[in-house]
Amino acid sequence: MAKLYFYYSAMNAGKSTTLLQSSYNYRERGMNTLLLAPRFDDRFGDPAIYSRIGLKQEALLFEKGTNIYYQTEEKIDEIGALHCVLIDEAHFLTKSQVAQLVSITKKLHVPVLCYGLRSDFLGEPFEGSQYLLTWADELVEIKTICHCGSKATMNMRIDEEGSPVSKGNQVHIGGNESYLSVCMKHFVEAIDAIEEIAFGKTHSNRS
Repeated sequence: MAKLYFYYSAMNAGKSTTLLQSSYNYRERGMNTLLLAPRFDDRFGDPAIYSRIGLKQEALLFEKGTNIYYQTEEKIDEIGALHCVLIDEAHFLTKSQVAQLVSITKKLHVPVLCYGLRSDFLGEPFEGSQYLLTWADELVEIKTICHCGSKATMNMRIDEEGSPVSKGNQVHIGGNESYLSVCMKHFVEAIDAIEEIAFGKTHSNRS
């Protein structure tokens, strides 16, 4: 039975590299894959998924109104058979799109592999991640480390001087110049968001 997988991690853990390797493994065996990525990530120009180590593969682009189930049906009609759907930056999916992925696995019998973050730079869940964590058949953590050597689970946004950022839009496209992967200890020390939720805004200002 086809399953929905969610491979999650903090920033810079090699999610795109793992995705592209998985697609290569399918294609090496003569199987067809469909790759998808969010439209607004236009850092590299053409519609493709890139990894930090230089790998690249053509991808279809999705946005909030895209019906991925219909996209997948069209691809099957075009090429005859589809063996896997792989989605980069899956945290940017909507609730409806995650439901469409469930339908792809159960109705079209095509496995779906999603790669993304659990939470944003303030520790808040992304919509796509929230429902992937709830509805995926399999959850797999891709691990990376904090500068202290502990496992990194949080994404800390930084400014041009390398200082932590605690305000701004949830979506800010960037790489190593904009984000650090850190453990919860160093995230809490740098960002007040968690302590504000626990104790109220005044607690984080106490000495």
